[in-house]
Amino acid sequence: MSWGTELWDQFDNLEKHTQWGIDILEKYIKFVKERTEIELSYAKQLRNLSKKYQPKKNSKEEEEYKYTSCKAFISTLNEMNDYAGQHEVISENMASQIIVDLARYVQELKQERKSNFHDGRKAQQHIETCWKQLESSKRRFERDCKEADRAQQYFEKMDADINVTKADVEKARQQAQIRHQMAEDSKADYSSILQKFNHEQHEYYHTHIPNIFQKIQEMEERRIVRIGDSMKTYAEVDRQVIPIIGKCLDGIVKAAESIDQKNDSQLVIEAYKSGFEPPGDIEFEDYTQPMKRTVSDNSLSNSRGEGKPDLKFGGKSKGKLWPFIKKNKLSLKLGATPEDFSNLPPEQRRKKLQQKVDELNKEIQKEMDQRDAITKMKDVYLKNPQMGDPASLDHKLAEVSQNIEKLRLETQKFEAWLAEVEGRLPARSEQTRRQSGLYDSQNPPTVNSCAQDRESPDGSYTEEQSQESEVKVLATDFDDEFDDEEPLPAIGTCKALYTFEGQNEGTISVVEGETLYVIEEDKGDGWTRIRRNEDEEGYVPTSYVEVYLDKNAKGAKTYI
Repeated sequence: MSWGTELWDQFDNLEKHTQWGIDILEKYIKFVKERTEIELSYAKQLRNLSKKYQPKKNSKEEEEYKYTSCKAFISTLNEMNDYAGQHEVISENMASQIIVDLARYVQELKQERKSNFHDGRKAQQHIETCWKQLESSKRRFERDCKEADRAQQYFEKMDADINVTKADVEKARQQAQIRHQMAEDSKADYSSILQKFNHEQHEYYHTHIPNIFQKIQEMEERRIVRIGDSMKTYAEVDRQVIPIIGKCLDGIVKAAESIDQKNDSQLVIEAYKSGFEPPGDIEFEDYTQPMKRTVSDNSLSNSRGEGKPDLKFGGKSKGKLWPFIKKNKLSLKLGATPEDFSNLPPEQRRKKLQQKVDELNKEIQKEMDQRDAITKMKDVYLKNPQMGDPASLDHKLAEVSQNIEKLRLETQKFEAWLAEVEGRLPARSEQTRRQSGLYDSQNPPTVNSCAQDRESPDGSYTEEQSQESEVKVLATDFDDEFDDEEPLPAIGTCKALYTFEGQNEGTISVVEGETLYVIEEDKGDGWTRIRRNEDEEGYVPTSYVEVYLDKNAKGAKTYI
C-alpha cells in the first residue's frame, strides 16, 4: 500500500489532504491552548475563593477561628489553594509538553511538505517539457514528410511534361531529394525524442513520483502518530496530578474528621465565662416592723432620698446581680474601653490582662535584644574606631533604654491589675472611684495600697470589690458627686525630664523642661498626678518628672 503506486495521478488531491492534516494539527494545538487557559482561570478563581474566605489578620474574625470547625474550614481553604496549584501544574505541563512541542513540529512539517511538493512540481514541469519537445519534433516530422511528398509529386509532374526543359526537371528532382532528406532527419529526430520522452515518462511515473509520494505518505503518517502521542501526553498530564489532588481531598476529609464538638463547647465556655456566681435568694424585708431597715445585700433599690446610705455587700456566699445590672453612667460617658479592662467580667478581664502582659513582655524582649545589638556595635566601634563613632550610638541606646523603662512600667501596671484579679494581692479595704483620672478627695489611698487600688490614667472605672468593700454611691449618683468636687490642692512642683505625649484619657502631655504643680504623688503604680492650670490636669509617668514636694504646704498650698 503505497501512495506512489496507488495515487500516482492524485498529486493535487494529496496536496489538499496534507494541508488539511496540518490544519487539524493546528486546531488541536488551539484546543490544548484553550484548555490551559481554562485551567489557569479555574486555578485563579479557586485561589481567589480561598483568599476571600481566609480570616483577616488582627481582626475579631481571626479570633473566632480557634474553634475546631473553623480550623477545619481553614484547612479546607488551604487544601483548595493546593488543589488550585495542581491545575496550574496541568496548564504548565500542557503548554510545555504539548503546545510548544507541536508548534515547533508544525513548522518543520510545513517546511517538509513544501519541499516534497516542490520536488513533485519540478518533476511535473520536466515531463511536461519533454512532452512539448516530443510534440514539436512530431509536428516537424509530419510537416517535412508532407513537403517531401509535394516535392516528389512536382518532380514527377515536371519529368512527364515534354514542354519542360531538362534543367527545370533536374532542379525539381534535386528539390525533391532535399525534401526527402529533411523528412528523414525529422524522422530520426522524432524517434530520438520519442525514446527519450518514454524513458523520462517511465522514470516519472515509476521512480520520481513514487519516491516523492512515499515521502509525503511518511510525512503524513508521522503527523498522525505525533498527534496520537500528544493525546496520550494530554491524558498523562492529568493523570500525574490525580494522586496529589487525592491528597488534597484526603486533607479536607482529615480536617473534617478533626472537628471536636466537645472542644468547641469548652472554648465557648472559656470565651464567655464571666466568673460571677449566680445571684442568691433575695431576703424578705418585713415592712410591718417599725424598725430601721438596712438595704438587702442583693437589693437593687437606690435609697437616694434618705441621705444616700451605704449599701454593704455581705459575705462571699451572697450572690451578686452584676450580670443583670446595666452599665453605669460613667462607663457610658467615657465611650471607650478602659485600659484595665474593668468593663469586662472577671474571667474575661483576667484573660485580656494576661494577653496584654504577654504582649508587653515580648516588646520588652525585642527592645532588650535591640539594646544588646547596639551595645555590641558600640564595643566594636570602641575597638575599631575606623568603623564608626561610638558616641553616635549613645542617643539610640538611651532611646531604647527609655523605651524599655516605659514598657516595664506598663508591664508592672498590668501585672498589678492581673494580680488583683487573680487574688494574689490583698483586695482593697475601701472602694475608691475616679472619673477622668480623678480620685475621691475624701478617701485618698495610702502608699501601701499599691497598684491594685489605682485605676489606669485613662479614667476607667473598676467594679471589683471584696468582702469588706463598700459602695458609697450607686451609678446613678456619680454625675452629681463629681460635678460638686473641688480641685485638689497642690502639694509641690515637678520638672519634666522628658517629653510625654498623653494619648490616653486621663493623661496629660508635657514638654521636657516644663514646670508643673503636683496634686497627687505616685501611689505605687508609676503615675503622678499633676496640674498645669485650672482646666489642665492629669497623669504622667513618675519616671518622666522630677518631683519637689512641699511638706509644709501639703493640704494648704493651692493653685491660684
